Formats: sequence, C-alpha cells, structure tokens
Amino acid sequence: MTKNDETRHYGGRGDPVRGMELLWGVGSAPKSRGPRQGLTVERIVRTGTEIADAEGLAAVSMRRVADRLGVGTMSLYTYVPSKAELVDVMFDRAVGSVPREEVAGGWRDRLTAVAWADWELYQRHPWLLQVMAMSRPPLGPGAIAAYDHALRAIDGIGLTELEMDSVVSMVSVYVQGTARAAAEAATSASDTGVTDAEWWEAYAPLLERVFDAEKYPVAARVGQVAGETYQSAYDARYGFEFGLARILDGVAALIERR
Repeated sequence: MTKNDETRHYGGRGDPVRGMELLWGVGSAPKSRGPRQGLTVERIVRTGTEIADAEGLAAVSMRRVADRLGVGTMSLYTYVPSKAELVDVMFDRAVGSVPREEVAGGWRDRLTAVAWADWELYQRHPWLLQVMAMSRPPLGPGAIAAYDHALRAIDGIGLTELEMDSVVSMVSVYVQGTARAAAEAATSASDTGVTDAEWWEAYAPLLERVFDAEKYPVAARVGQVAGETYQSAYDARYGFEFGLARILDGVAALIERR
C-alpha cells in the first residue's frame, strides 16, 4: 500500500452494485446474529466518521471500526464489504448532513450560501478533502441533493446547462482548495507544537535584521498591512471570502454579456 492509498480515497473503488445499495439503502438487510450484534450500516458509518474526524481518513479501517463497536472485524463484512464502500457512504452521509435551505435574495446570495455551507462542512470533517470526488463522486442521495441545491441557486439566470454545471464545479473546486489550505494551516500548530503567533514572534526579529525594505518596498508595505490585519502571515477565512467574491464577479460578468 502506497502513501497515497492511505491518505486518498477514490469513489467507486469497491463493488459497484453493493456500493450503490449501501448509498441508497436498497437491497436486503443482513440479519442480526447473537447478542453482540445489533449492528446497522448507519451505526458503522457513524463510527467510521467519528474516527476520521478525530484522526484522519488513514486511521479508518474495518478493524478500528469493529474495535470501537466492540465486535469482531468479520461481523462488519456482513453489512459493509470493505473500507472502500464504507468511505463512500461516510462521504455521502456527511455531505447530506448539511442543511440545504433556500436563501432569500439573488443568485449571488444563494451561491455564496452554498459555498460557505461547504466551507463549514470541510472544517467539521476535514477528511472529506482526502476523498477525490470531483470526477468519481459517490453517487448517493446526499451528494446528488447537494448538487441539485447548488444548481438551483443559479437556475434561470441566463446560463446554459453546461455553464451551470461549470459554475457549480468551479465554485466547488475553489472551496475545496481553500478549505484544504485552511485545514493544513490549522494542523500546523498541533503538528509543530508552535502557534502562528509564537512562530511569528520568534521569526519577526530575525527577519528585521536581514530584510531590506528599500530593496523590496512593495513587499514591505503590503506585508506590514497584511500582518497587522491578520496577526499572521495568512488568514484563511478572509482569503476564502475575498476569492469567492472575485469568482462571483466573473460569473456576473458572464451573465451581463448576454
């Protein structure tokens, strides 16, 4: 198993038929056997999600889930064939947990709400960013409901169907990218044992000794303002909000040209 296998998951790597049955809750339910059973697919999925939230996707295994549930590993295979199908359902249930409420206002307000909802989802479940779901998404009710909700945000504003799909995909890719950067920034303190403030406090005096403001005047001016504003080298939420607004400016320009 390579490092990428441990940290990434591609949708549909398991059995297609069984995977779709689990996602949609169709097919025959396994029969419980013995006093220690009482298992369900949803209980297994919730347990896998709890492990992933706490330790990351690589920590999820059928054995870990079984240990957490207090059952033998082989008991899980009656309900879920492998980790591949388990992660697909975990992903879909997490995406489906987001309230998809209709937002008053125009298309821009609606699409902004969609983007922020996904951003917050990735903050709660950062392991979702390890699921490569753009080209091979788990085709479950949660993911399809989220896609439909995003499309409704821009339906009837003058875009073709292909443009609607492209706009939703563009925003989704942007949210994932910025959320991934935010997640990496959030884990830097725990990984290094040093907060951003402590890191900057240690390095700022050293930088002042070697940095020539006259040689790099623009960097000196902009960096000072940004540092004073963020109290850090980077503010993930501000960067996300600023970039999202610029993307929507581009969509607005596309619509206006019509």
